[in-house]
Amino acid sequence: MTSIDWEDPFCGEGNNCFRIGTDTDDNAYIAVAGQEGTPLTDTREALRHLILEIKSGKADHLL
Repeated sequence: MTSIDWEDPFCGEGNNCFRIGTDTDDNAYIAVAGQEGTPLTDTREALRHLILEIKSGKADHLL
């Protein structure tokens, strides 16, 4: 089983908390805090690209 190194939870307003994690195989994980057993998985590069796109405002219409 892969060992995931989870960051501290990031919480927005209310109970919208999620966690980002990585493993030694260069994979990245995003999960709702408390549901780390069922994360969304992709490469670290894909996670980096997603975060950069969100920071640039390209996902504001989804919020």
